[in-house]
Amino acid sequence: MQNIDWSSLSFGYVKTNYNVRCYYRNGKWGELEISSSEQVSMHMAATCLHYGQEAFEGLKCYRGKDGKVRIFRWKENCKRLQSSAEAIMLAKVPDEIFKAACWKVVQLNKDFIPPYGTGGTLYLRPLLIGTGEKVGVGPADEYLFMIFVTPVGPYFKAGFKPVKMQLVRDYDRAAPMGTGHVKVGGNYAASLRAGERAHHEGFAASIFADAKTKQYIDEAGPANFFGIKDGKYITPDSGSILPSITNLSLRELAADMGLVVERRHVPIDEIGTFEEAGACGTAAVISPIDSIQDRENGTVYQIAKNGEPGPWCQKLYKRLTGIQFGEEEDKFGWCEFVDVD
Repeated sequence: MQNIDWSSLSFGYVKTNYNVRCYYRNGKWGELEISSSEQVSMHMAATCLHYGQEAFEGLKCYRGKDGKVRIFRWKENCKRLQSSAEAIMLAKVPDEIFKAACWKVVQLNKDFIPPYGTGGTLYLRPLLIGTGEKVGVGPADEYLFMIFVTPVGPYFKAGFKPVKMQLVRDYDRAAPMGTGHVKVGGNYAASLRAGERAHHEGFAASIFADAKTKQYIDEAGPANFFGIKDGKYITPDSGSILPSITNLSLRELAADMGLVVERRHVPIDEIGTFEEAGACGTAAVISPIDSIQDRENGTVYQIAKNGEPGPWCQKLYKRLTGIQFGEEEDKFGWCEFVDVD
């Protein structure tokens, strides 16, 4: 095993031994290649550098209570990467290449899978970029698909503790009819200034109002938003929100646990009526929200009681992570095993 303090991992980059790569050339995908290099060589006129032809994913691998290694819902990540590819005219990665790359990179880096009980996971970062050179605006004819991995801890420093967030209206993460519904780098670049300002002003993250009307919650910079009240799990419905696989899973769990699930527009002035709220995503899992402050008018919407996660957030978090770590029955068939022996 590696000399890593598994229980103290942050959500950051730790060098591992190998990554896997596959190139699209002459109209077809090649064979998987194994690399120990952390560098990517490409033409200076590559479309990913000039015209934003770049998409990525994030999924996790877990060492379970039974010692087995699981990957969570990789098919959904593959489907979402294909949707991103279609949106910005990248070559689509076939299911079989995506799966083979996930399994190979985990097996090659098995010593970096955090032990069960440490709270750590192995994070997989699939990346799809245009590497063919273009000077005029247009899609490339060559692409690189790769996956690297790194062991990670919680995304938010507080872990599973309520955090304060800042609602912003003077920046937009993504425009209606744009690329907000796919996982491309430009959406995150557009969220950086608001996110860094929020951190500087003492908040864990920014939450964006919808770009068109500024009257509804869109999503947080790094995660989807959900609120719970009156026996309902409520999450925004918008064409500019990234379809979070964690949120999808939580909606299925919430329904299974007796909550009514609603996807609809969520007015900003409804925030104060939620009994619980959270930000959810692969990196964060669930980050309960303590309060949201509207930066424009200073209104503070207090949500968490006594600085602790609410009962439904706790139940949903326990159920989801329980399935991921093999502590609870995976009745939905979300996990697939990777043989690392």
